[in-house]
Amino acid sequence: MMLYGQDLLQLVYTYVKDKALAQDLTQEIFVKCYEAYPTYKGKSKLKTWMWRIAINHCKDYLKSWYNKNILVTVDVGVDMKASSDVEQQVIQQDEQERLAKMVMELPIMYREVIYLFYFESYTSKEIACVLSINENTVKTRIRKAKQFLKEQLEVSEWI
Repeated sequence: MMLYGQDLLQLVYTYVKDKALAQDLTQEIFVKCYEAYPTYKGKSKLKTWMWRIAINHCKDYLKSWYNKNILVTVDVGVDMKASSDVEQQVIQQDEQERLAKMVMELPIMYREVIYLFYFESYTSKEIACVLSINENTVKTRIRKAKQFLKEQLEVSEWI
């Protein structure tokens, strides 16, 4: 939990878009991993194995009756970085929030590859392993997601 807790929480957040819910689901995932650990065969890294469990758990939650029928509020955190130039800090914070919002609005198949590639620094091959898809599919999804984000940024510049 100490090694992968924060990373796993961030991964879960990209799926559910709610801080408190992400924390709850992360706890459930750690319990699931603990219970399933005797079945871990070592064919992949422990982190990859845990990510697969987390992704499946998040997808199951998103398909669940509870998620579809219960209204959940969104909690957006603010992370201000120390800087002597307050104006630059505000501009940078605004840009980061806009980009994060755009990433969170991507369809899940694009959002998960963007998260794993840019935030977790996974290679295309590792992402393919974690998501159980072809490596070329990963590359295509990353390219399409970047194109979508680029188009959204260009449109928002004109507004």
